[in-house]
Amino acid sequence: MTSMPDTMTAIAIARPGGPEVLVPEMRPVPAPGPGEVLVRVMAAGVNRPDVMQRQGRYPVPPGASDIPGLELAGEVVALGPGAARWKEGDRVTALVPGGGYAEYAVVHATNALPVPAGLDMTAAAAMPETFFTVWHNLFQRGGLEAGETMLVHGGSSGIGTVAIMLGTAFGATVLATAGSAEKCAACVRIGAARAINYREEDFVAVVKEATAGRGADVILDMVGGDYVPRNYVAAAEDGRIVQIAFLHGSKAEVDLNPLMRKRLTHTGSTLRPRPVTVKAAIANGLEERVWPLIAAGHCHPVIDSVFPLREAAAAHARIDSGAHIGKIVLTVAG
Repeated sequence: MTSMPDTMTAIAIARPGGPEVLVPEMRPVPAPGPGEVLVRVMAAGVNRPDVMQRQGRYPVPPGASDIPGLELAGEVVALGPGAARWKEGDRVTALVPGGGYAEYAVVHATNALPVPAGLDMTAAAAMPETFFTVWHNLFQRGGLEAGETMLVHGGSSGIGTVAIMLGTAFGATVLATAGSAEKCAACVRIGAARAINYREEDFVAVVKEATAGRGADVILDMVGGDYVPRNYVAAAEDGRIVQIAFLHGSKAEVDLNPLMRKRLTHTGSTLRPRPVTVKAAIANGLEERVWPLIAAGHCHPVIDSVFPLREAAAAHARIDSGAHIGKIVLTVAG
């Protein structure tokens, strides 16, 4: 085991509130347990669930670190019993249930993947949360297939940009909604066949027009609220709507007639509280089907901005602004 310090800098949530409640503090360096590895963190991604945790609206799952951060990239520095795949010095990117905003983090060995060839640590840290989420929800739950049409709401977000790239890479026609001309242009630049400015256009009408009245086969929705009944209208027969967040709220008044008439499926999931075995199965699918595409240069994380770890508050101010396109990443010195 590599010699390491006893303490590390981590970002704590002083109290529920705005970005200013994120403060650096000293914490003990964690020790890896059975099946785990200790990673020296070089970069960590910033995500909406981190914001919800900061605001006091997303309880930490049992057994998880109270330090925010659900994804990271770095170097393996110690192995727990049974973490056979990895060795000290391996470069990994990983999904974690918490603890990413720190100099060191414990990772379950099965929830780590090798950093794809050609990617630096900043790009690698921007991948796990979004790629795991998109792969599971768009392909495993939504069953997206080549030749189908998909609609992704929030196309310029971290998840949206990955959904556009992966949907296109696997042969789907991708439509995306976004809130400005700049964001719509970014969606088209990375592969969307059509970007819909939801402030100026009705996405239902545009989807119907773009599909000759048929609708979208798969809709990936992080908005909820009043988008739910509109998604039912925009969906094709036998369409699948996958709910991954509720930016407009989790309650909606819905006419269920289209659900029956079109034989729609409306499903959804959360990732953070799922067992490590479920996340391991998602990781295996990514390594087999998606990692080769990344190594070949067919898709690459879209990075909006990068902040030092100690400036996590500024990173959260950026995501709160809603102006970002792609992912926001924290980097760790050393």
